[in-house]
Amino acid sequence: MKTKLSNEISELLENNIISQQVASNITAYYKSKEDNQPNRLFTVFGVLGATLVGLGIILILAHNWDNFSRSVKTFFAFLPLVVGQILSGFTILKNKSQAWKESTGTFLFFAIGSSIALVSQIYNIPGDLGSYLFTWIVLALPLIYLLNSKAVSILIIVFASYYACELGYSFGYKDKTPWMYLVFILATLPFYLKLLKTSALANSTSIFNWLYALSFTVVLGTFINSNWPVGFLMYAMLFGIFYNLGKTPIYKDQQLRRNSFTVIGSLGTVVLLTILSIHIIWEEVVKRVSIAMNTQEMAISALLLGVAFVILIYSKKNEKNETFNLFQYVFLIVAIIFFVGVANAVIATVLTNVLLLVLGLFAIKIGADTFRFSVLNYGLLIITAVIVCRFFDTDMSFVFRGILFVAVGFGFFLANYIMLKRKKELNR
Repeated sequence: MKTKLSNEISELLENNIISQQVASNITAYYKSKEDNQPNRLFTVFGVLGATLVGLGIILILAHNWDNFSRSVKTFFAFLPLVVGQILSGFTILKNKSQAWKESTGTFLFFAIGSSIALVSQIYNIPGDLGSYLFTWIVLALPLIYLLNSKAVSILIIVFASYYACELGYSFGYKDKTPWMYLVFILATLPFYLKLLKTSALANSTSIFNWLYALSFTVVLGTFINSNWPVGFLMYAMLFGIFYNLGKTPIYKDQQLRRNSFTVIGSLGTVVLLTILSIHIIWEEVVKRVSIAMNTQEMAISALLLGVAFVILIYSKKNEKNETFNLFQYVFLIVAIIFFVGVANAVIATVLTNVLLLVLGLFAIKIGADTFRFSVLNYGLLIITAVIVCRFFDTDMSFVFRGILFVAVGFGFFLANYIMLKRKKELNR
């Protein structure tokens, strides 16, 4: 890169296109960019090294733990914490590189966890895993902003999700909703928003995009208590938020592998509708659902619906001459179908299957219009999923089922062949 830039500047000088002063300014500019650019590889290995050192110390101490006196055990319990704080303080005072910040932040994060566990074990302090994770996260949370650390922020999101799952999915915490998970996630959002503003296309920001989407998807189920059928409505609203968030200006122009919200919002909606396309599911919903607005699940659904609608309005407001996108409105349609299903399971089943088929056809149309084979085949897969589900819960003859599968397979081949042929004709 340096050689190429140097050759190009030399060529411009020889042809009197730029002056020597301009050439010097260009060289100095690119040199300053290289000097200020963090060594990503060094940062990654620094974080990995800090993690391994921390784990290694824990293993060494664990092997000899029973041979130590209580005072020695206490000393070793606090030693990693003290070392981590000294290194972090040195990093902040000397304003060391980002690699230092990430490494010391990661080491101190695990040192906090190990110190809490060791002190609790030495002095037989009672507690459970949920309270242990809660204390750990609370003490480690400020490190995100003190050290401006992406690694610590990622660890906080992961451990907050673990904390929520421990409380919400474990039989030991009956009907306990992990509300503090929301506080932990909200505490990390300013750091994430700063990343979106300064480096929206960076790989590290993409990791955060996926982490937040996956975390909310996994954890939402912990907010479902006795009124579990409303969980379908909650997830439909969540996926509506995701998909429309992915269509906002900051995300929609990013590559699909970076836009986790569009991917998970679309896939999650299709999977959810595929489950709801089975008649027996709606029968269970009718038997067990409570649509009273004073239930926790209905309140959360209403809140998620409001958020999804606001984001939809915002995303459409910033669009100019954009074509209609049915996926953006699915959460509203599902909300209507859900309340219809509470009254009549048969009608809800039919409407869900029709909606799935229309979504599949819509995806095929988008893929054909934009010459995107991935979207085209995604639409075909949606239709295939509907047919496969009906294969198991209907009384169609095997001959008719076989014909359907042959037709779908032929449709895959024909649709891809026609679009490939059109694309070649346009490229001529």
